[in-house]
Amino acid sequence: MIENIKASLKEAQNALDNLLSNEETLVKIASAAKILIETFKTGHRVFSCGNGGSMCDAMHFAEELTGRFRKNRNGYPALAISDPSHLTCVANDFGYDFVFSRYIESHGVRGDSLVAISTSGTSPTVLNAAKTAALNGINVIAFTGKAGSELESLSDVCICTPGGQFADRIQELHIKVLHILIEMIERHFHPEKY
Repeated sequence: MIENIKASLKEAQNALDNLLSNEETLVKIASAAKILIETFKTGHRVFSCGNGGSMCDAMHFAEELTGRFRKNRNGYPALAISDPSHLTCVANDFGYDFVFSRYIESHGVRGDSLVAISTSGTSPTVLNAAKTAALNGINVIAFTGKAGSELESLSDVCICTPGGQFADRIQELHIKVLHILIEMIERHFHPEKY
């Protein structure tokens, strides 16, 4: 059992090392941070969405922005698309593929941003949200685990973090990058906290 634990941690370490050495992805992370900073600077909102574990990441990202990440500061206008009444209403009336796009259509405005998370880059719900966002002048920051996905083609910036053969390693890298984005936002608006 100990050997399996070590192998799992080694695989996670290798995934992180690969991300750390990928200069192109690091530049994309910086670009995403600039988009989010500009979104907040201009008084706009950040939406986030994903399915399953990616929804948990979307919710985690939003609550760290509205609540507290490391130190006390004002909250930022961020919202994960996760309201059960909205999700079940739209799924029932229009089909599950539209649960996120309908929300963006209803609440998003030009200058807002969408953080769209799909480990495969092919989730119809997330693709539809990205399409709706793009049509309405909303920035799309995509998180995927596979290069060249359809979601990448719909985004302003795509942060692709392949982490192994399964989605769990991709998700582990996604949450690390999401935390970095929050830190970059805080460093911009509250440098005194660092």
